[in-house]
Amino acid sequence: MAESTPVQTAVSEVVEAEGHLIDSHIMEQIFDTVVEYNGRFEVERFYIGKTNSDPSHLRLRIEAPDPGAMQRMLAQLLGLGCTPVESGDVQLETVAKDCCAPDDFYSTTNHRTMIRHNSQWIAVENQRMDAMVVVTDSGAYCRRLRDLRAGDRVVVGMRGIRVVPESKERDRLHFAFMSNGISSERQVETAVRQTVSLLKQTREQNLRIVVVAGPVVVHTGGQKPLAELIRRGYVDALLGGNAVAVHDIESALLGTSLGIRQADGRQEEHGHRNHMRAINAIYHAGGIRQAVESGRLPSGIFFECVKANVPFVLAGSLRDDGPLPDTITDMNKAQDAYAAQLRGAGLVLCLGSMLHSIATGNMLPSWVKIVCVDINPAVATKVSDRGTGQAVGVVTDVGLFLDLLARSMVPA
Repeated sequence: MAESTPVQTAVSEVVEAEGHLIDSHIMEQIFDTVVEYNGRFEVERFYIGKTNSDPSHLRLRIEAPDPGAMQRMLAQLLGLGCTPVESGDVQLETVAKDCCAPDDFYSTTNHRTMIRHNSQWIAVENQRMDAMVVVTDSGAYCRRLRDLRAGDRVVVGMRGIRVVPESKERDRLHFAFMSNGISSERQVETAVRQTVSLLKQTREQNLRIVVVAGPVVVHTGGQKPLAELIRRGYVDALLGGNAVAVHDIESALLGTSLGIRQADGRQEEHGHRNHMRAINAIYHAGGIRQAVESGRLPSGIFFECVKANVPFVLAGSLRDDGPLPDTITDMNKAQDAYAAQLRGAGLVLCLGSMLHSIATGNMLPSWVKIVCVDINPAVATKVSDRGTGQAVGVVTDVGLFLDLLARSMVPA
């Protein structure tokens, strides 16, 4: 007689979510997720917030065909802000070996996260995506895989975790284009006005403004307006690669960018070696700061950074020439240096650099706004696709955007 196949029993959970669920389309995403995982749902309670500060509240009974499907469903719902009502405390496992997490580790999102530990909800600090949550006697912290150490207690599973997604702005007039996604039809002047408003708001909140810049800033004539923004006090840190500094310095010393004369756009004779001449000059000076202090570097973006004591980080890559002595060629150290400058940021302006914009977006919590300016709409799309939902794209020439922005600002 053949053995009978065990019948899987349907399982159910009650979950809750709170926030601007309708404005941010989170509620429909919750319903779609349940259906996608072959589940069923029943709304037990739904309260609609009446004002901008009044959140909505959803209580939902969900059902899945088996425990495995329920776990997969909960993993997705957790990122949408749904928390099981009867979750209990988080489960913790101890790391046995450096850089090796338990198999069932919880992988963080970039949204605000809380865990229930010793029957109390506590906020997770240093929020970032793709990290583990380590619990110590002093609190809970996001920690990268490479930073785990034997003996760390790491959150595993899905219980006792609460994720709070960022809600879309209800006050559409306050920062209107933030809700419009990525569009090449948005007027540059409108985007600049709204960015000016956001810069001023960030300053009023005593948060940091960080600029991520690629070499296209120099190529498109954005060097002077960006230098002006630094001089006026609207930049607290500058992040980029070796190339943006090399071309900025080449322009300041030789009047070319990649050997092209910036005055008339013509190829300089033997201009192909100018970027190497710029690197060589900085080596002779001992570094960018020394070149400024000695008078060797008389102008430009990095000249203004040194003069205003604005920190900058240059992350190297395989293709770099030289590179400059200030460039960090160890990728782990470069990432750490980026992360250090992003702490306390309220706004990040990403200007013409796909690689560094995506890398920066991955390090940021979801409540830090990003304005991503690039002639290629795919850049902002790629930043958003990697989970950085707070990124807004302005599809335009970077030099034009910076020129209009600098003209619109007053000294901070």
